[in-house]
Amino acid sequence: MPINKDLKRLVRARMVKTGEAYTSARANLLKKAAGAAEDDGVAGLLPAARAASAADFAKLAGKSDEAIKAKTGCTWDRWVWALDYVNAYQWPHREIAKYVHQKYKVDRWWAQTVTVGYERIKGIREIGQRRSGHYEATKSRTMPVSLTKLYRAFSQPRQRSRWLSGVTLAVRSATPNKYLRITWEDGSPVQVGFLSKARSKAQVAVQHGKLPSKEAANRMKQFWTERLDALAQLLGT
Repeated sequence: MPINKDLKRLVRARMVKTGEAYTSARANLLKKAAGAAEDDGVAGLLPAARAASAADFAKLAGKSDEAIKAKTGCTWDRWVWALDYVNAYQWPHREIAKYVHQKYKVDRWWAQTVTVGYERIKGIREIGQRRSGHYEATKSRTMPVSLTKLYRAFSQPRQRSRWLSGVTLAVRSATPNKYLRITWEDGSPVQVGFLSKARSKAQVAVQHGKLPSKEAANRMKQFWTERLDALAQLLGT
């Protein structure tokens, strides 16, 4: 996403928070960014203005320094420095992830984690928010049942109605025991992934996307927490 679009979204967010007019909010953000860049020697406009200290990075990213260093070899402070050095905050999400994967030989999944965390630190997105501005709710659960049994609880309408009743949805595509792609009743997409953990243990991960606000994402996260609780009870786990 081009940096000017990121800046506009930050300006609008500041207007809501402070009550400032657009011009004032924009000027204050740019002033803050310029000061932060001068202080740490990073040239150019930084979307989050690097106003957060290194101590805040893990909280903003949603992943601890210990976890990210164990899997990638670097703490968040080092990742922010390395990506700021190449002005990665101006790149689309996919390009940042590709760079992290290829340049630093980081596993693709963890390259995505680094990218999302970096974007959160830079203020390009909040936790639960996509670069598009939409939000998403995610929830996973591991249950002591077979992968096939867990998949059927989602894929077969009669079984699904026992723990997910009162909802109109359409299954767009499915790969047995791997994933379902669903269109929710409001048109938002839901992706459900399944993974075998052992002979009688399987995990389901729900990703409910294109939600209009953080509040909506929080509501859907709570909804999926309750529904997965109901499913676990139904399956006798």
